Amino acid sequence: MPRIIELNGQWLHSSAPITGDFECSNPLINRIHNLILAAIRCNLQSVLTDCPHREKLGWLEVSYLLGRGVMFNYRVPGFYAKVSQDMREAQLENGLVPDIAPEFTVFTGGFRDSPEWGSASVFNPWLVREFYGDRSLLESHYDVMARYVAYLGSTATNHIVAHGLGDWYDIGPRNPGPSQLTSFGLTATAVYYGDLVILAEAARMSGKTDEAARHEKQAEEVRAAFNARFFHHDTGQYDSGSQTAQAMPLVLGLVEKGQQASVLEALVRAIRANGNRVTAGDVGFMYVVRALTEAVRSDLLYDMVTQTNGAGYADQLRKGATTLTEAWDANPASSQNHCMLGHAEEWFYTGLAGIRPDPSAPGFKKFVIQPSVVGDLTWVKAHHDSPYGRIASAWKRSGNQLVLEVEIPPNTSGTIHVPAKDAATVREGGKPVLNANEGDMFDKQDIATGREASGQEAKVRALKFLRVDERGAVLEAGSGRYRFSSELDSP
Repeated sequence: MPRIIELNGQWLHSSAPITGDFECSNPLINRIHNLILAAIRCNLQSVLTDCPHREKLGWLEVSYLLGRGVMFNYRVPGFYAKVSQDMREAQLENGLVPDIAPEFTVFTGGFRDSPEWGSASVFNPWLVREFYGDRSLLESHYDVMARYVAYLGSTATNHIVAHGLGDWYDIGPRNPGPSQLTSFGLTATAVYYGDLVILAEAARMSGKTDEAARHEKQAEEVRAAFNARFFHHDTGQYDSGSQTAQAMPLVLGLVEKGQQASVLEALVRAIRANGNRVTAGDVGFMYVVRALTEAVRSDLLYDMVTQTNGAGYADQLRKGATTLTEAWDANPASSQNHCMLGHAEEWFYTGLAGIRPDPSAPGFKKFVIQPSVVGDLTWVKAHHDSPYGRIASAWKRSGNQLVLEVEIPPNTSGTIHVPAKDAATVREGGKPVLNANEGDMFDKQDIATGREASGQEAKVRALKFLRVDERGAVLEAGSGRYRFSSELDSP
């Protein structure tokens, strides 16, 4: 009788070069990172499948909600061009982009027509521009985007779109499925507004100034209607005050002027009141991650991601998951290998390591390094291989002493935020950065040629002090390798 001595598996996924790596001092965070990567690898097929063992369908919301997490780790411009083409071919005559593309099977209701899914046709080309500096999809698929946005407008009542699945698989009193904690109108109208903002910018890039003005006007009308319908001035809450309801308006720019702080505070209260446990679902959690990252509240995100007292990443690992599960609590009735809910992946890069795109120069021509020194972490290191070369950020702390090492590729520049209790303690190569101004040039290694700068002729104005903020020193840096040191507030 033959006997199986050993059985080995092999990853099979679309050909996509690895473009990133992340690691930190917390083993739980590293395990979560690997959990998410396993789900991405399993599902990166001819489409970004929801699961490789069951439906194997290209549910579209994941492609943009998890897009940054995918793109930090893999080079996928061709893959995303293919997904956009799938959406073009699946688009109906009335402009609807169905929830899956290719539409191998035709569902009904929200499973075919949910704005949070179809809006991938608008958000994905924008994401490709952000990461690769390539606006060709915005130009070649502008008609698809415009037709879809017009379709959403045709379903609106007084500018409010209120159909679909909403914040799919959020954690509420019932079994997971369509949104329980957040109104369908909030999530659907929020992404409708985001679509209009992107469409206006795409029109402007293509010289369609009249169309850009029309889309901008429509976006402002949607924004006004959204706030009139969902915002509670007395509490700073949107809709039910759920995590998703607070986060989406912050990230998408829907919050009224002067109200951002109160809306953020309501989000923080909602998370803390729930013991730092996540309640947001497939749609909303990405916005929670991004809202807290942009507000420099990685301390709260760290508590959320590492909490062990309820449903979440640690709960999935505790129950034996080796890839992301469909439900936050790893319920065996749901898929055990699902490419959603992995939104913390972008935060590992953008928050903990602090590598962020700069909207003013897409494709990482310019970028931001703004690391978060939080929790019990003592070190973080990450890199991303951008179209211009490797961007790296690595920090270590010992007591109140911090060392931050940064690599900036040729022909790019970065805005670097060095955490410190006082900008006067920040040094680079032993020199106080407060001296790094227009009149003081720092000798840097030329990483393009590998030669060490020497002599007056070789000096470059590589580092410039910009300002002090409440978290430390902010500098502008040209290509090169930098080693900053600073003092933090005492632990």
